[in-house]
Amino acid sequence: MKKTHSVTGVLFTLSVIVILAYNCASNNKTDTDAKSDLKVSVTDGAFLNHRDSVPSAQQYPDSLFVLSHDYPTTVTPVVDPPWRRALNGQPISASNVFAYMDSLKSYIAPRVIPFFTNNTSWTSAKYGWFNEPWLGTQREAILGAYLGNGNPANMFKTLKEDEAGYALVLYDSTAAYTVGQIWGKTGQKVNLMNDATQFKEGSVVVKLAFSNINGPDWAPMEGAQTFHVYDTIPTKADPRLGYQMRTVSFFQMDIIVKDSATSPETGWVYSTFVYDRYKPASTPWGKMVPLGAMWGDDPGINSTLEPNRKLKETVINPLAPEYSRETLGWGGRLSGPNDGAVAQVAYDINTGKEYKNLALSSCMSCHSPAQDSFNSFLLPGPFPNDTLFVYTPGSPKWNLWFRNNYGNVPFDSGQVAMDYDMVMAFKSVGAFEAAKSSDQNKKLRMNLEAIRKFRRHNSNSRFWH
Repeated sequence: MKKTHSVTGVLFTLSVIVILAYNCASNNKTDTDAKSDLKVSVTDGAFLNHRDSVPSAQQYPDSLFVLSHDYPTTVTPVVDPPWRRALNGQPISASNVFAYMDSLKSYIAPRVIPFFTNNTSWTSAKYGWFNEPWLGTQREAILGAYLGNGNPANMFKTLKEDEAGYALVLYDSTAAYTVGQIWGKTGQKVNLMNDATQFKEGSVVVKLAFSNINGPDWAPMEGAQTFHVYDTIPTKADPRLGYQMRTVSFFQMDIIVKDSATSPETGWVYSTFVYDRYKPASTPWGKMVPLGAMWGDDPGINSTLEPNRKLKETVINPLAPEYSRETLGWGGRLSGPNDGAVAQVAYDINTGKEYKNLALSSCMSCHSPAQDSFNSFLLPGPFPNDTLFVYTPGSPKWNLWFRNNYGNVPFDSGQVAMDYDMVMAFKSVGAFEAAKSSDQNKKLRMNLEAIRKFRRHNSNSRFWH
């Protein structure tokens, strides 16, 4: 069972996010009141379960989220995994990729479906999953989810208001071995030596994503399974309401697997499933259909100069629901509705040209700058200020984000590659550094602060995380 109300520490300002905390007994706390609570010590913060702001027993009588951080110190090799068998000895391609995805979904099903069928008794640890450290002050208290990417109004044809996405990331025991190698048993030091950041073959990482806009307000979410989170206002609502119980809909699931035999150039296969209300299935799990998969960024295809050229390392399901295909990345590369691969407005740093609804990323390109000091932005441009500038689409600088580097090859020379684990590089390491009182790693802090300012400036929400 989840442990009840196990919360310690206080909130701090993480450069990537803005967390304005409210005491659960006083949901009308002002910004000024909240700012006095924005700090957590290095020794207290690594394995914090969730924020101090929790629902009352009347609001939510069940137990709260508990972080799973007893990372394995040994790893058992994954032999003859079912997803590889699904390829029948052939290279991954459009002809077998959906069988590969189905095998991954079936593989995780026994340990994930209980999250949906009996959530109040589900915990990560009980079902063999592990969570990343240092994100306790970002996690709401019920699901342990934190705000991921949001979509501004009109990003989708069917949605005329801002949408915010929540995410919960789960590492299986093979993947969690690497998390433990990086953070150890205490989480007080980042180990980058001797390939500690490199995941073992067969590692599986799952991300569950939830939308704060539900049916019938957003038609594609009709019938989606809903959950409660306890959070501030993620979009336009009155901020004086503070923390409240809020309803979110399960709408995206990513499964990524370390499979160098299938993907020898990058080491990873990314797959995304999305909610399809029209899928004839009796359960929400059954209504999660493939959006697509990718195992490389097609560096040989310049989708700006050759917009109609077919990708070789991404396959998209043409029958996936329309909303999920509106946010595909550059040239149709894989990116889900929760992934932020389309910029409504961006400007060319070289020419000043304004781009609207620019597809500028993909799952793998966004994760490729994962490295110890986060020297390069997630998107193909410099770190933003109040405006998103990008390199000229299809130019040599732009194409740096669409290389097929193996996971131990850093995006920038002189850095330590973190094997495409952007959550670890972008969030956990950033939170750890932000909790320090020293002035170490100033460049990392500066870059994260630039993103924080950009996201606040480009959102209608004062509480955008």
